[in-house]
Amino acid sequence: MTRAAVWLAILVSLGLTGGAVSGADWPMHRGGPQLQGVAEMPAPLKPELAWSFATGKPIKGSAAIAGNRVYFGDEAGVLRALDLGNGRELWSFKTEGPIEATPLVQDGAVYVGSADEHLYALEAASGALRWKYKTAGKILGSANFAQNPGAPGVWILVGSYDASMHCVDAATGKAVWTRATDNYINGTPAILGTDAIVFGGCDSVIRVLRLADGEELRQIDSEAYVASSIAVRGDRGYVGNYGNQVLALDPRAGSIEWKYRDRNFPYYSSAAVTEEFVIIGGRDKRLHCLERATGAVSWVFQTRKPVDSSPVVCGDAVIVGSEDGRLYCVGLNDGKERWAYDIGSPVTSSPAAAEGRLVVGAEDGTLYCFGRAIPGQP
Repeated sequence: MTRAAVWLAILVSLGLTGGAVSGADWPMHRGGPQLQGVAEMPAPLKPELAWSFATGKPIKGSAAIAGNRVYFGDEAGVLRALDLGNGRELWSFKTEGPIEATPLVQDGAVYVGSADEHLYALEAASGALRWKYKTAGKILGSANFAQNPGAPGVWILVGSYDASMHCVDAATGKAVWTRATDNYINGTPAILGTDAIVFGGCDSVIRVLRLADGEELRQIDSEAYVASSIAVRGDRGYVGNYGNQVLALDPRAGSIEWKYRDRNFPYYSSAAVTEEFVIIGGRDKRLHCLERATGAVSWVFQTRKPVDSSPVVCGDAVIVGSEDGRLYCVGLNDGKERWAYDIGSPVTSSPAAAEGRLVVGAEDGTLYCFGRAIPGQP
């Protein structure tokens, strides 16, 4: 383990990272277990394309970055590991269904769900299969992880279209517990403190489960189905729904703190949350920035097509894709465009940010890497 990784582990254990991740890592969906979408690196001053990798199939899921490698899946069901420095393929693994989930890289393993109804655990170094876990429905959402609250070890948490949340032992691939809901689960569960998880579903219910055994602690009626993931900061959660609303939640009290509604368009994007702001894309073709405390509008940024991509905060800027085929960089404090890169194909996946680089996939089947060169790499 590197010195930076050791310090990050210490800071996480002490709760001092605020949900942001090291500039050297973006190992999972939205960057960390609270799904905040905040990176500890500034945005590039201009969108320099470092490399691109063509798969031939649309890339709807986001990438993970860990150990100078990029991990991502595509609509052909192939999970790949690339060298972050030059985009060279290191290994690939074929599943039997499309992969829309962001891989989770944790302790030498890569965990990813597939539409073939399996959660896979692979060796991060080689792509060799450790185990696969069968659900009764496709897995489109990404996995999260948590420490076993009662003993050493790690648990993997993932929702499925079998309308259940699954908790799986990371070492063995065996089920720890399963909690049924009333409809599909499309998003990633967020870790709430050290003892609970929170997630929404297509049954329009936001659920808080006890981590130890999956017991349901709270339900919150979101009034419309939730296809995205809930971002947690402190003791609050933030999420958009298909009822054209953005909600601020108190998961432990089971209450809604505020609601934001503008136009009659739903939210599929997951929010990025800072100390001050909640930033989320909408199918109204706009990126919305709200005051975290009140839900009041700070600014709105207009694109030309729906924004299903989930924004990522990089320093004082926000990076997000749009179905208009562009990757945008917008000022966090003023909502003004700093630059836009015309990929030319819809971008519904979300950026990954690490090592001074931005990595994002597009519907044209290409993974794009922007940013500075990495020392010692071609």
